[in-house]
Amino acid sequence: MSENGILVDYTYCTGCSACEVACKQEYGRKAGAVGGVKVMELIHELPSGKLDITYYPIFTKVCSFCAPRVKKGVEPACVIHCMANVLKFGPVEELARESYKNRKCVLWKKSGE
Repeated sequence: MSENGILVDYTYCTGCSACEVACKQEYGRKAGAVGGVKVMELIHELPSGKLDITYYPIFTKVCSFCAPRVKKGVEPACVIHCMANVLKFGPVEELARESYKNRKCVLWKKSGE
C-alpha cells in the first residue's frame, strides 16, 4: 500500500481559509483551536513598491490527512473544500512527479509512517 500525501500549489492559493474551516468542522473544533491546517501569509515588498502576498497552507501535527474519511474512499475535507483547487491528495510517488511541474509546490506527508 502506497503512502498518501497532499500536494499544495501555492501559485493560486487565495488565502480564503476554506481548508482551515473544513478541517475544524470535520472534527468539531472551535474557532481559535488548533486544527490540522493553518493558512499563513507572507508579504514581501517588491523594489517597485508593490506588495507580493503569498499564502501557505501549512499542515500541523494534528493533521491525519482525514484518515477516517480516506478509509471510506473520500478525500480529506480540506482538499474537497479548497475553493482555489490548490490541494491535491494521493499517493506520494504520483504527487512527487507532479510537483516537478511547478516551482511553487510543496508535498506534505506524515512523518514516521
